[in-house]
Amino acid sequence: SKSTKGSVVLGYVFRHLNLVEIDYFGLRYCDRSHQTYWLDPAKTLAEHKELINTGPPYTLYFGIKFYAEDPCKLKEEITRYQFFLQVKQDVLQGRLPCPINTAAQLGAYIIQSELGDYDPYKHTTGYVSEYRFVPDQKEELEDAIEQIHKTLM
Repeated sequence: SKSTKGSVVLGYVFRHLNLVEIDYFGLRYCDRSHQTYWLDPAKTLAEHKELINTGPPYTLYFGIKFYAEDPCKLKEEITRYQFFLQVKQDVLQGRLPCPINTAAQLGAYIIQSELGDYDPYKHTTGYVSEYRFVPDQKEELEDAIEQIHKTLM
């Protein structure tokens, strides 16, 4: 209902995702001109005029609202995983540009998380090309990712 507070919606999402370290996360939405806003926990849904004017249906996107200064201090595995997913998505969509060497390192970590350690019997040449890491991905990056993945254990 439109009288529901943002905090109630956020609480539902956080419980569904089993998140404890909730201060880093939020729900964002876009108005008709694609301006992004964060759902304010203190306001009712009706008070989010930009959201109300877009629907129904209403679309909210879960995401990282504040990045941890030191990700190593995040206590929960699920929190670290959500950070990983957000960075992966931001790099892929070009919202978080990074140099090729950084993209290769991140890509190798992504491959390792998806496929495990490098196995020459399972991971034949070109296996990285099945994945997307950055906009306009080139073979040079894929080769670099493969080389780094081979070194990760």
